[in-house]
Amino acid sequence: MKVIVDLCVVPIGVGVHLAPYIAACEKVLTEAGLKIQLHPNGTAIEGEWCPVFAAIEACHRTDYGVGCRHDYTTATITTPTDRGQPLD
Repeated sequence: MKVIVDLCVVPIGVGVHLAPYIAACEKVLTEAGLKIQLHPNGTAIEGEWCPVFAAIEACHRTDYGVGCRHDYTTATITTPTDRGQPLD
């Protein structure tokens, strides 16, 4: 199933400099072959359900691997089946 997810992952307890965590998550999503668009409040992701959510899990694991112990995540999900509605 095709999904578009608006994702916001916030590392908790790592200080105010979040750029390294955002860059690490962006790399995970890009390497997963997903179509993404970063925006001021998070990242829009387009792809198939399972790869998208596997990549979101990988973002958490990546954050934990670089010192974060708690992520706060919000995701808004749409499943456009009636017509194509790409990020473009």
